Amino acid sequence: MKYNFVTIEGNIGAGKTTLAHILSKHYNARLILEEFADNPFLPKFYENPQQFAFPLELFFMAERYKQLKDLMQTKDMFQAITISDYLFTKCLLFAKVNLPDEEFKLYQKLFDIINPQIVQPDLLIYLHSPVSKLQENIKKRNRSYEQGIPNDYLFTLQETYTQYIKQHNITTLFIDTS
Repeated sequence: MKYNFVTIEGNIGAGKTTLAHILSKHYNARLILEEFADNPFLPKFYENPQQFAFPLELFFMAERYKQLKDLMQTKDMFQAITISDYLFTKCLLFAKVNLPDEEFKLYQKLFDIINPQIVQPDLLIYLHSPVSKLQENIKKRNRSYEQGIPNDYLFTLQETYTQYIKQHNITTLFIDTS
């Protein structure tokens, strides 16, 4: 593989973590997985998005920053390739969907300070799934707090990802998983 840092992105339930595990095993690559389970605001966000969106997004940005910063500081000579199941810019994309304008402006200022310090991927693998397939996958993995995610929320996230990929010059492999 000619890429050293590969990130996998897609909507909620698209199969990012599954593909990251498969590629990591196949290429004997270092694996970085999003640590969503430690975010105390995630279940609360799905119950009350207006109240918990900002702390949710700040927590995710801080965790992703720490993970990727640690990656840059510790090289593994036996694993030249790193596979991650998220792109750091995911922070900004979800914040754009979840936050009111004023909170998003503040969040974006913080993101713009942090982002230049983060290693950027050589390749972005984007998994695109129809919303109906995303809902199937969400039901299968059975995380209680995800079961009520509305279709329009998934559609909005999908559109946000699509716009981002179109507007930025990132080497992207687009995979339709339907």
